Amino acid sequence: MSEVRTLKVALLGCGNVGAQVARILLDDADALAARTGARLELSGIAVRNIDSERDVELPRELFTTDADTLVKDADLVIELMGGIEPARSLILTAMQNGACVVTGNKALLAQDGPTLYEEADKAGVQLSYEAAVAGAIPILRPIRDSLSGDRITRVLGIVNGTTNFILDQMDSTGAQFADALAEAQRLGYAEADPTADVEGHDAAAKAAILASLSFHTRFALEDVYCEGITKVSAADIAAAKEAGFVIKLLAIAEKITNANGDGGISVRVHPTLLPREHPLAAVRGAFNAVFIEAENAGELMFYGQGAGGTPTASAVLGDLVSAARRVVLGGPGRTETTTGFVPALPIDASTTSYYIGLDVADQAGVLARITHIFAEHGVSIEIMRQTIHRDAASKVESAELKIVTHRASEAALAATVEAVKGLDVINSVTSVLRVEGV
Repeated sequence: MSEVRTLKVALLGCGNVGAQVARILLDDADALAARTGARLELSGIAVRNIDSERDVELPRELFTTDADTLVKDADLVIELMGGIEPARSLILTAMQNGACVVTGNKALLAQDGPTLYEEADKAGVQLSYEAAVAGAIPILRPIRDSLSGDRITRVLGIVNGTTNFILDQMDSTGAQFADALAEAQRLGYAEADPTADVEGHDAAAKAAILASLSFHTRFALEDVYCEGITKVSAADIAAAKEAGFVIKLLAIAEKITNANGDGGISVRVHPTLLPREHPLAAVRGAFNAVFIEAENAGELMFYGQGAGGTPTASAVLGDLVSAARRVVLGGPGRTETTTGFVPALPIDASTTSYYIGLDVADQAGVLARITHIFAEHGVSIEIMRQTIHRDAASKVESAELKIVTHRASEAALAATVEAVKGLDVINSVTSVLRVEGV
């Protein structure tokens, strides 16, 4: 019987996810060898500080601060350091030395993915990054492989657990944004500095990756329109609930074609109203889900835990086993399936329905003036609801209008809102939110 081959695995980073990856590599070595046809030997773990406390007890002799030497002697490299440098340089070094790389670094892929993809192709190695989007959910491989014979037309995703938890808390308890954020931080769902999550930056990086794979074109972070959830108020949540909607932070990538057959891809992240019967509306807490629409497969949804050490480690190990099998069997590596160039469109080119909240004077003819402006700009109103408010002290009456439109372009809606603001009967525009799934 032939001797089983041993592949050296270098691990860069030993945080929450990295520690679980190391534990699984050590505890499940025999099972992983049976699945790959080779023993996966954890040759070292590169960290900044060997003496830092970690949730998992690991052999001290595995730790090193010399990441460069570690990757040069590895067959497989797992990068879980995060950030741009030195992660980028170490990944390039690993691939130039013939190692396949598994990474969960969505920020690096969104910023400089093309360089890494090109280097992987040049070196004939595999670059895998399932853990970069939606944690444990297997979404990138199905898009790249299972749907490679189909045409994806649209991707809608809840890809940030922190923001989904916050919005879910606001919806289920009536909490204000600040209180829901504090609860997310207390439970460990949000960092002390939650900016990357609540401003949508994390979701935007993941949207660029999803769009690149779904539409076979390289999209970078600057191609993604990004709007976070910090301006979503408890009043917005309540109004959405009353109208039968829930607010989610969605990452959206969709193909847009105009009457001439031209067009491109709209990639955007923003708070979005969804009908409560939509599958994504039921995604609660810190869970993630990705909803895909394809020409032949129709509608598909992938759901699961979007963060956490053990769930994300599962995605990393799936990529590692795949890369190890490729090394054992031989053949070129798989990175992406870029086949052409489709332009990224600005947000003005996207079309969706909208929810607009208006505080207006309670006067005769107000509704007629507002609907006239909408009609002038080609924005059709689907639903309009009015609530009268009376200030007991001043005895002044005002009305709250809640409008849901049919699909319209972003440019037309923006022009409509600006025109409405100019009316002397408008006290304020309280909300403008996009609507999907209607």
